[in-house]
Amino acid sequence: MNSKIKILHIQETIHSGGVEKRRLLLAKYLDKSIYEQKIICTFAEGPILSQLKQEGVEVIPIGKFHGPFDFLQYKKIIQIINEYQPHIIHGAVFEGVTMACVCGFLKRVPVIIAEETSDPQNRSKKASFLLKLLTLVADRVVAISPGTEEYLKKVAKMKSSKIQLINNGVEFPRKIDDNEIKRTKEQFQIRENDFVVGSVGRLRNNHKRFTDLIDAVAWMKDRSNVKILIVGEGRDKELIEQHAASLNLSDHLIMVGYQEDTSLYYQMMDTFCLVSQYEGFGLVAAEAMLNELPVIATAVGGLKSVVENETSGFLVPVNDPQAIAEKLEILMNDPIKRKQFGQKGYERAMKEYSAKVYVGKIDKMYQELYKKKIKHS
Repeated sequence: MNSKIKILHIQETIHSGGVEKRRLLLAKYLDKSIYEQKIICTFAEGPILSQLKQEGVEVIPIGKFHGPFDFLQYKKIIQIINEYQPHIIHGAVFEGVTMACVCGFLKRVPVIIAEETSDPQNRSKKASFLLKLLTLVADRVVAISPGTEEYLKKVAKMKSSKIQLINNGVEFPRKIDDNEIKRTKEQFQIRENDFVVGSVGRLRNNHKRFTDLIDAVAWMKDRSNVKILIVGEGRDKELIEQHAASLNLSDHLIMVGYQEDTSLYYQMMDTFCLVSQYEGFGLVAAEAMLNELPVIATAVGGLKSVVENETSGFLVPVNDPQAIAEKLEILMNDPIKRKQFGQKGYERAMKEYSAKVYVGKIDKMYQELYKKKIKHS
């Protein structure tokens, strides 16, 4: 007889984003003698999919979800629930929350968890109201950052007693040998005295605003030794390259594509920038902090709490390349401040945003709800 606690996760895609990285942490570090996990998603590909399978987690792609009245998808999920008989259903991203709440309620799954993963600045009142209705059946609504928690309370108007703040967690970085860093820098023609400004993320410029970072470097008084190192892939690669060319900064831009292991590239950077239009949390900012980098970030969503202004980095307004440039110049000219910010950020990330802390809080929540709804029922 299988006495493990069965978790059924439901989300949109499995590719390279923050949600799937968090599910990989749960796959790796939740006790496999206690938990069994399965994931339903709309689409899956890439290295995280392979890693999930290596950890023994079955991933079931069911195709695109076409909104709250997509009964064909509900039918597929209900069939999986009938076969798997999960104790806990855990939905993330709006689509995943919708599917988890509807199907979990219809099939009387004992524990339903909804997870808000974004900073939904542009979500309509109708969509926020729908989220509130859906989560009426949830036992817990997880907020991934204080900014997200504020949205759930003030905009979606959910009961505070149902909301639980669990900050995102990130893996501890692999320590890279100095010789490997030196060789890779030479490969990309990064000189010893160059100031490397880095960023990591999907190349979706309306979200991550990589062009604002390029504009910021154009604003700098002395940019001769500045290199912009961008790690990621996506639809706007050509747009970003063309923008750099229009400002005669092509020689300053280095784009290395998607990297399964980003540790090497973080450790090639002198400063990290995440100048997004919006962020639910800003996972890569926490990763940069674990790599002891000072961080310049826009004062949006979760970033406002992840980066402590003037302590572990700088917070700047959205869409303000001149403000980014000013902070870049401060850090470029003050290696002592870079080191101080980096150390403070590392200490904060270890305390608040490590994989161990994140998985521990999820484990505690699962156990609490399981005992309350199942074991003692």
